[in-house]
Amino acid sequence: MELRFELKQLHLKETFSIAYGNYNKRDALLIELSHQNCNGFGECVAIDYYQIDFQSFVLKLKEIKPKIEVQKIIHPKDFFKFLLNLNLHPFLLSALDCAYWDLFGKLENKSFIELNQIPSENSVESSITISVASVEDQIKKIEKSGWNKFKVKCKSLNKNDVERLLKLNRNIALDSNASFTDEDCIWLQKNTEVQKFSYLEQPRPIDNYHVLKKESFANWMADEDCQNIDSLDELVPYYKSINIKLMKCGGLTPALEMIKKARELNYKIMIGCMTESTVGISAGCALTGLVDYADLDGANLISNDYATGNFVENGKIILSQKPGLGIELK
Repeated sequence: MELRFELKQLHLKETFSIAYGNYNKRDALLIELSHQNCNGFGECVAIDYYQIDFQSFVLKLKEIKPKIEVQKIIHPKDFFKFLLNLNLHPFLLSALDCAYWDLFGKLENKSFIELNQIPSENSVESSITISVASVEDQIKKIEKSGWNKFKVKCKSLNKNDVERLLKLNRNIALDSNASFTDEDCIWLQKNTEVQKFSYLEQPRPIDNYHVLKKESFANWMADEDCQNIDSLDELVPYYKSINIKLMKCGGLTPALEMIKKARELNYKIMIGCMTESTVGISAGCALTGLVDYADLDGANLISNDYATGNFVENGKIILSQKPGLGIELK
């Protein structure tokens, strides 16, 4: 097996504004694993509020390259156990795990969905993200859009804006990226109208969730609070829903385990994404038959997508039906 990697840059179609800051581009790291003329692809991106350092990732890849390249082709779940011994950051672990699932499926001539017996009929629709802006501009974007589901970013709580969004009678979620106060959360979860929002994501900074009440009118969804399977038990009294992102939890293999446990704990589940190319989005799309919500618009927000595979069109998840994750570079 051969390992190759390349630093890329993703350019956004327009400035992406969230509570953490404004972005016009994202750095990406493309991973390629090859064997017998088959190539598998995975990806991670540099997110500043996760303190991602690609230079350390590149040094790590150079260090582990010989160990990976002497590996025989084994089942992806066994390959993941091997990866766990390499002391990898979850983002890098995810890129390697996804690349190996893509490669393994191509070698077996079976899709990830076939290999894991995932239902592929009636997948949930993805939302599209509406950046932080005036509520007037946000409403205009919603009304012009061909999508049916929207995740509206906000920086702090404006009650009038909330009321205006609720009056639209559209499928809207709120994502404050941890910018709400305890008082904001108390007001929201006591407000009967708030149950019209499909969910309210990561209202408070990490580990500041004790004000949240799971049995309130708000469908609180954990994002940064829910990093991996170990988070799930602790969050049960506070969150109805969780956002699983492959880069956070370490890839497709741990995501499958996380989904299984989250179901046992009666969470609603979303597969989410960062700003990613179709390489990353293809992996997320493969799990949509197992979840309640999807937020997989990352590749739709960039102007220089460098891959094809599973994709999202006006919210509809389109599965390629090809082996592995169906990823090919353009």
